[in-house]
Amino acid sequence: VCSAVKFSLPQPRKKKCIYQGGVWKVRVELTEAYPYKSPSIGFTNKIYHPNVDEMSGSVCLDVINQTWSPMFDLVNIFEVFLPQLLLYPNPSDPLNGEAASLMMRDKNAYENKVKEYCERYAKPEDISPEEEEEEESDEELSDAEGYDSGDEAIMGHADP
Repeated sequence: VCSAVKFSLPQPRKKKCIYQGGVWKVRVELTEAYPYKSPSIGFTNKIYHPNVDEMSGSVCLDVINQTWSPMFDLVNIFEVFLPQLLLYPNPSDPLNGEAASLMMRDKNAYENKVKEYCERYAKPEDISPEEEEEEESDEELSDAEGYDSGDEAIMGHADP
């Protein structure tokens, strides 16, 4: 199963992040072995980051690629792992050697390039209207009249 989700850093951040304000579409691919095998995660719009391949958008993150546990879920990826990746790039384990080298050599130039990429490729309007329509149609399917997921039977009803 492959899907794409809009992603941006939650507001507000305690630590100032140079990626703040950017909006990315993230590709999530689940295999039949999920949650025992990690999902494949990648950015579909460009991002300048040492641990993200600039051409494919693939993410190099130990917790996803090497130390994945079935205890993790997609919420962890979007609320913890990806924000941590953007807050704390690791230039010693790069997928984008140019970004890693620039980050270690000239931090100001690296930050300027990140901001340039955010302005060019990660604006909310960069998510095309067709993609937003796809997301809305998926939501409509889950909210369709007469659709019963059975969640109420499992969870019970909320107190009034």
